[in-house]
Amino acid sequence: MSARSLLARHIRGYSVRDMAVAALFLLPCLIIFAAFVLYPLGRTFHLSFFSNDLLGRPVHFVGLEQYHRIVSDPYLVGVMGTTALFLAYTVLPGIIIGLGLALLLQPKIAAIGVFRALLATPFAFSVAAAAVVFNVFYRPGIGLFNGLLQQMGLPAIDWLTSPNYALGSVAVVSIWRYMGYTLIVCLAGLQSIPDELYEAARIDGASSWHRFRYITLPLMTPTLFFLLVVSTIHSLQTFGEIKLMTAGGPVNSTTTLVYSLYKSAFAYGSSDYGLASALGVVLLLVVTVITVIQFRFLQRKVFYS
Repeated sequence: MSARSLLARHIRGYSVRDMAVAALFLLPCLIIFAAFVLYPLGRTFHLSFFSNDLLGRPVHFVGLEQYHRIVSDPYLVGVMGTTALFLAYTVLPGIIIGLGLALLLQPKIAAIGVFRALLATPFAFSVAAAAVVFNVFYRPGIGLFNGLLQQMGLPAIDWLTSPNYALGSVAVVSIWRYMGYTLIVCLAGLQSIPDELYEAARIDGASSWHRFRYITLPLMTPTLFFLLVVSTIHSLQTFGEIKLMTAGGPVNSTTTLVYSLYKSAFAYGSSDYGLASALGVVLLLVVTVITVIQFRFLQRKVFYS
């Protein structure tokens, strides 16, 4: 029997009054969803096809001109490259670091819960707090990181003012803030693996590497796949660290797709809502395409026990 037939039989089991009551209970959620998700989404698509006046009101229909600007303007093409580079800096390194810390914190020894709590605390930090702390660490003259470099006899680095280092420096903050979440998820995945599998592997003489390669890693693939999808979306939406630490500079080296959207619509007196809306649509398409690709090609590698 098809799913449609089962659904029809299920619905026929309820009276009109029951379905009306259910619809009334759902109505507040549907209204909120329509007001804060569907309408803004539709409005974004609508504005992306128009130019606007200084007050942001759509004036002239321009069709796909805004989208043509995105793929033809060297500045916006560079923004796409910066966004891709930021993804490369944050997604896989963040997952690898989180998994490595989770493996170190997996043994059941005394006071291990304290270390788990300490390493998970960055997730509780706000973007503003993290940006302020790391701005002090990155400060050229008296910053902690340059102080450590000078103690080792190495030259100081312009962490946030050099185009060569600024994006990586912001990526470090993003990884640090998200590390607590990645650590918690990885710990949950590790603790779901039965200890009997490790005991059997030890009896058979398997080394630590072989236990990790043939037991831990395959059984962690659902968790790692989840983190890959979620971390990719999080990185594409990263805004606060860039706004508070570099404001997209220097020389636009940290201007990602999200920050370019903000600059087009709101920053420095700009009100180019048409271009900003087109950038929002492109961001939605990028997130959707990457997520579909991940599910299409990587989900088959996931081992569901």
